[in-house]
Amino acid sequence: MVDEAIINAEKPVLILPKESGGKLVVLVGPWSLRTLVADPALRQSIKKLAVDMDKQWDISQIERLDSAAAFLLWQAWGEKLPADLIMRPEHRRLFEYCHYRKIPTQPTLSNLAEVLRYGQVPLRGFYQHMRAWLTLFGRLIVDSVYLFRHPRATPYKEISSTIYKAGVSALGITALVGFLVGISISYLSSLQLQRFGAEIYIIDLLGLSIIRELGPMLTAILVAGRSGSAMTAEIGIMRVTQELDALAALGISHSLRLVLPKVIALSIALPLLIVWTDAMALIGGMVSAQLTLDIGYQQFLDQLPKAVPIVNFYIGLAKGVTFGMMIAMIACHYGFSIKPNTESLGNETTHSVVVTITVVILMDALFSILFKNVGFP
Repeated sequence: MVDEAIINAEKPVLILPKESGGKLVVLVGPWSLRTLVADPALRQSIKKLAVDMDKQWDISQIERLDSAAAFLLWQAWGEKLPADLIMRPEHRRLFEYCHYRKIPTQPTLSNLAEVLRYGQVPLRGFYQHMRAWLTLFGRLIVDSVYLFRHPRATPYKEISSTIYKAGVSALGITALVGFLVGISISYLSSLQLQRFGAEIYIIDLLGLSIIRELGPMLTAILVAGRSGSAMTAEIGIMRVTQELDALAALGISHSLRLVLPKVIALSIALPLLIVWTDAMALIGGMVSAQLTLDIGYQQFLDQLPKAVPIVNFYIGLAKGVTFGMMIAMIACHYGFSIKPNTESLGNETTHSVVVTITVVILMDALFSILFKNVGFP
């Protein structure tokens, strides 16, 4: 038996009882990070004794055991519990935690198989997202056919509400950004055009760049960051509060009541916002051109239709419809991917904004390639 005075010691003690012939190792006292740091010799003794696999360990008399001391013992035992280990049930949970919380080793470049295995993780995630997104797209097509046959089931209230939230509420920020961008482009371009005596071409430059490219792109990015994140968070909150489960229990289609109204609303609101942003950006550019190059407002307005063919305006509207659909579908997809916890809500909302802006830029590049010979005077 172990001496009672030793058991009540204020520091960790390692005992080898004589009656066991050195085959039993008994740990007593408080075994914690604080007490082990002050006794490095004890840690070395543990490692030496753990080499002998025939020894029996008794940790049932430990007064206090924390996760740091449990991890030290776990490593000394070769990351497995010794045979015939004597311990209390509450201590077993600490070692189970060590077992399931192993830190994965990072793959090295010398091990090609490991590199390929870890490289499959992002590819598998991309495949899962694409499959879920295509499934959502298919459901929208089925819902559209259903609404075409049953027009009374169209969710007009949801569509109207989303148009107001994503469109009307965004008029202020899009106007401010468009006006300032128009001033910036006009001012910087005028400095270069004055060097060549080509001040009049400021109208061509502003018209083509804003109506065809910058207007749709800026508007889509603002809506993606403002309304797309709000849509993802809205569906995520419904997941956390189990409202989605309630809708499913009532037999109400998630895609028909939550996704399709957002897709239709953004397909309507975003082209209108693009027209609004284009107008404000052109006004800003016109003001800057008058101040820096002395180009009158009437001259600017008369020359603009000649410099920018009307087809560029239609291309901008087509971008708006496409961008609106993509923003709504991606936002809803990540909203349904949220798990019922706050950490997942924040992560998926961030992913939604990043992916949406990336897709908008990719779609804009695709439009530029497809219509490279269209819309130039």
